[in-house]
Amino acid sequence: MVDDADRGVTFNRAQRYIAERVTEALDRLEPSAIAAAVDILARAPATFVYGAGRSGIIGRAFAMRLVQLGLTAYVIGESVTPIVRRGDAVFILSGRGESSSSIQTANIVRREGAELVVFTGRASSKLAHIATALLTLDFPEDPERPRYAPLGTLFESASLRLTDAIIAELLRARGETEESMRRRHAIMV
Repeated sequence: MVDDADRGVTFNRAQRYIAERVTEALDRLEPSAIAAAVDILARAPATFVYGAGRSGIIGRAFAMRLVQLGLTAYVIGESVTPIVRRGDAVFILSGRGESSSSIQTANIVRREGAELVVFTGRASSKLAHIATALLTLDFPEDPERPRYAPLGTLFESASLRLTDAIIAELLRARGETEESMRRRHAIMV
């Protein structure tokens, strides 16, 4: 049982730990890698997003923002998603870069002639080796990580920040504004 004096201590330590580690990792991304990914996404006739598990949830949020920017975007695995075509972009989020579904998706993408943007936590992964543009994060292991950021928490938190920051770059590159995005925002009832 936790006594009242300790209530919230773990929460505060965890949120600081996650924020610091994610910021440090994102700050180490190569600007040229970000530019390459943004260029691919900006010129693609359509962008397809894929991720398994929690990465997939973040991928869905990214696809939604792409549509709000006025781009054509789909989530791979949805029943209304068309086939990827030459010149399209596929954005795959995969913490380890080794899931069979991500690798299978990437192989289809490459076979069809689409551009593959990969965001992963492992630069040496199979998925990283077949990317057109590669964004990798490094989270050095430390003893506090399992307590404050279990499983893929750091990668997933970084994924949301990275994809939102890419949206900001695309917003600027396309001359869009928050107001123009708002006009494309889905009406929820």
